[in-house]
Amino acid sequence: MAQEISSRRERRWIILREDGQHVTVGRHSDPSPDEIARAEAGLRGHSLAGWLAVMEGAYYEQSDPLLMMVRPLCEPKKPFAE
Repeated sequence: MAQEISSRRERRWIILREDGQHVTVGRHSDPSPDEIARAEAGLRGHSLAGWLAVMEGAYYEQSDPLLMMVRPLCEPKKPFAE
């Protein structure tokens, strides 16, 4: 699901879980390594896994938001493209 990210649309850093749920971890700045480590520890504590990703686009636009995987968190069992 490699897609080009544009500079003209809303962009945010998210933690995307394998079940599709996500949480925003950075909107106007990149998340710090410590923030990412805490998020990963939280996932691990609940036996969850996912990815650090960049989401481009607003929830209420006509087109679906674009996702770009940055790195896996807690060894997800599913591929990112699913």
